[in-house]
Amino acid sequence: MIDEAAGKLPPGACGPWLVGGAVRDGLLGLPLKDRDWLVIGATPAQMRKAGYLPVGRGFEVFLHPRTREEYALPRGEPQDDPLETLKADLRCRDLTINAIARGPDERLVDPCGGARDIAERRLRHTPCFAEDPLRVLRLARFAARYAGLGFDIADDTVRLCRQLCEAGRLADLPGERIYQELLGGISADPVVFLASLRQLGALAVLLPEVEALFGVPQPAQHHPEVDAGQHLLLALGIAARISDDPAVRFGVLFHDLGKGLTPPEEWPRHLGHERAGVEPILALCRRLRIPNEIRDLAVLASRYHLHAHRAGELRPRTLLKLITALDGPRRPERFRFFLKICEADARGRAGMEQQPYPQAVFLDTLLDGVRAIDQRAIAATCDHPRQVAEAIRRARLDVITALAKGHRSA
Repeated sequence: MIDEAAGKLPPGACGPWLVGGAVRDGLLGLPLKDRDWLVIGATPAQMRKAGYLPVGRGFEVFLHPRTREEYALPRGEPQDDPLETLKADLRCRDLTINAIARGPDERLVDPCGGARDIAERRLRHTPCFAEDPLRVLRLARFAARYAGLGFDIADDTVRLCRQLCEAGRLADLPGERIYQELLGGISADPVVFLASLRQLGALAVLLPEVEALFGVPQPAQHHPEVDAGQHLLLALGIAARISDDPAVRFGVLFHDLGKGLTPPEEWPRHLGHERAGVEPILALCRRLRIPNEIRDLAVLASRYHLHAHRAGELRPRTLLKLITALDGPRRPERFRFFLKICEADARGRAGMEQQPYPQAVFLDTLLDGVRAIDQRAIAATCDHPRQVAEAIRRARLDVITALAKGHRSA
């Protein structure tokens, strides 16, 4: 059992002060999720003695024995005045909107002007922002997260981030940390996130394969927006509307990387960009430690998105090869994620955002037909196990042929 006294602050400790996201979101009128606290004037040994449970972080953080909320000790050297110690900790945070504390008496401590920045919908750096270059990505993620509330990045913060990028400060960031920030940003608002990374100078450093698409022309009859980077932003916007799954959004982000490799003398055509994009995807995913399921879907989207667009014209054998290449019968969810990527690509063109994408319905119908085949019954008709795979293939082809004929005559 937990001691009744467990969770009481050590004698002489000040606070606890509510800090971070809970204060920020409270000032924004948003529902509160996790609450983090700061305790001034206690030692780690005193916190443990009071029943708090230490957790591994770069500075001392403890879990409350009952609520399991986080209670941290201040970063940096303690000051004689507890209030100055609190202010010093807040100045070590990333953005001014995250550098506000609320005391037990509801009083705000705001040494960086974060409350004013919240009121003016501004994202601005703290004095210690540059100590961790990963904060450039975190800033872009906040821009994506709060885009709907009208937040913009302060001009001086943009200049600072561009200076950090130009100085090579982002070059040595661990791939897995970059991926986690990419995941957060692309899950919030992928268009604002990508645009913010470009604005801050980080896209060219972290995702040069994606940055290479901007300024690359495409045939105007197929892409009225012309620029391949602008097409990517439009496609990401569609992806955000039709799917919450990050694998779909990453698939859209990576599906056209091959166009960044087309020699300028071949512009605006991009023959073979589907296969050309595979190696950049593989290299990027290795570099950033991106999970295999996201990598594999992105590779399939790069290689086969044009097949999906032309589905109504393809022969039954080619349609079967497409479904087989995507392992659709065994992995229908991934197949449907692929169709979402293709839909975002097709509709992510200037003036075509509201266009239907009947290819997805057609290919989904084919997949349902193929999956409805009774493979055990087919296997029972075969004289030898080696005949089973071919018999199933023929049965699938017959189903696809019939469904495609019905589709084209409708």
